Amino acid sequence: MKRVTGIGGIFFKAKDAPALQAWYKRHLGIDVQEWGGTAFTWTDGEGTPLSGTTIWSIGSAQGDQFAPSTATFMVNYRVEDLHALVKVLREEGCNVLEKIDESEYGKFAWVIDPEGNKVELWQPPAGQ
Repeated sequence: MKRVTGIGGIFFKAKDAPALQAWYKRHLGIDVQEWGGTAFTWTDGEGTPLSGTTIWSIGSAQGDQFAPSTATFMVNYRVEDLHALVKVLREEGCNVLEKIDESEYGKFAWVIDPEGNKVELWQPPAGQ
């Protein structure tokens, strides 16, 4: 069974999220949207779009979106079979959170790594 197949997103907190979003937009040219981030479309070596995106987002330091972790970041990893991977991780003694979300955006589960960082596992909808 494949485990992680790629990075689906990078999320981090900032003391002043709007100011940091503006800095990235102005100085690095990242097209930060109203929701606080952007979606980078995957391309091949010639720049032709492929199916898939990587989300990049800055949120408020006061948010609890990474709880129970106290880290200021979270990485979202793409997986092929979320339920199978969660089962294996539990069998291996990993700290897998009980909640699994399923929506039009795909399936999501979370595991806490040995340093207390919350890691998001994402199985995209078919065709993405």
